[in-house]
Amino acid sequence: MREAAAAEEFEVVDSTLMKRVFYVFAALALLSVAISLGGKWLGRSIAMAGYTDDTTVRQIVMGNNVISVPANFIRFDQARRDGIASRLDLYLRYPEMDGYSTAARDDFNHATTRKIIFLSFEPRMMSRDMSGRFAPIYSALIVKPGTPSPGGTTLYGFAEKSGYLNEVLAVADRPGKDPFVARCLSGPSAEESLAPCERDIQVGDDLSLTYRFPRELLGNWQALDAAIATKVTGVLKTGR
Repeated sequence: MREAAAAEEFEVVDSTLMKRVFYVFAALALLSVAISLGGKWLGRSIAMAGYTDDTTVRQIVMGNNVISVPANFIRFDQARRDGIASRLDLYLRYPEMDGYSTAARDDFNHATTRKIIFLSFEPRMMSRDMSGRFAPIYSALIVKPGTPSPGGTTLYGFAEKSGYLNEVLAVADRPGKDPFVARCLSGPSAEESLAPCERDIQVGDDLSLTYRFPRELLGNWQALDAAIATKVTGVLKTGR
């Protein structure tokens, strides 16, 4: 009797132990699969470094405007969705005017010459854009004469009390229009920046577009300004 009971008890313990071993191995197998899948996802996420090659067009509403752009044009992940926004930041490759892709990886990682431009759409806060502000504002803040620069531009330093430290103003005549105007960083700050020059223009219905670009593109400002205007016309629609 005792031997039979002991044998039966051993069988029960053995069965319970085997079940536990099975569950442990099953859990380890599931964990291994999860780690493998998670590693692949994380590896791709790290490799993309915040970029995306998703070309799904997103519809961003800003006031009375709709900006329709592929997700790979949009700088920040949280902004890559349809809906209302108070600001939209994009980046494009010049002169291709396209977004991130595997083929463009080196350009976006700045492994080649600097050719990435950054664009920011925001509600308009000033009645005049940068060109319109030259005569009433900037002209009184710069030191003349200026220095001739490529592309027919002239570079002016700012007066010490102007508030624009380590910046210069690039100005170029445009017949029948306000001059082309852009502010650029100077000195060490310019060398450290990927896009040390910036210019803002008025677009759409009460929107302002600020675009930042490499100093190397300043000499080709006519083509750059035209490319920006063409791209904006293609992606921006107003309700009027």
